[in-house]
Amino acid sequence: MTDTKLTNTNTTSTDATSTHVPNTNMTVTTAATPTDPQALASATAHAMWQRDRTAQALAMRIEHIAPGHATLSMPVRSDMVNGHHICHGGMIFTLADTAFAYACNSYNQTTVASACHVDFIAPAKEHEVLHAEATERSASGRTGVYDVTVRTAEGKLIALFRGKSHRIGGEVISGPDHG
Repeated sequence: MTDTKLTNTNTTSTDATSTHVPNTNMTVTTAATPTDPQALASATAHAMWQRDRTAQALAMRIEHIAPGHATLSMPVRSDMVNGHHICHGGMIFTLADTAFAYACNSYNQTTVASACHVDFIAPAKEHEVLHAEATERSASGRTGVYDVTVRTAEGKLIALFRGKSHRIGGEVISGPDHG
């Protein structure tokens, strides 16, 4: 099976074809499905990104991927603010949920949310850039627990999210039709 690998744009490969992934700081390198955990997490993130229309439409960016960990960012645009002229809670939730998804799928095992909870701590404003950092707290069998912290670029805490995951079978890299 042939697949892809994400690397920093500063990294080059002499024996493979590299292509920049839009809205990320990564490039794609064609290679066999990686066995190295970091390379597998990066390749899985790339495979998800290619199909993730929501994250792309909201101008999210993958900032960092590692096994059980993901950091994504999203600018608060004018079409994301509510009637109070602050970022709509659903947009903040979507960013946190997306970081959660990239973290819990980083092992290339198709995983979905079984439950989640969000606490909104402070409002986010138009033109701020939000960063959601997801971290695995527990993984056992087919379930996991992940915490996500959403902050502004300046470090102001915006939201705390906890997601529970459930592995449903199949691999992310090979796609939903191959599981």
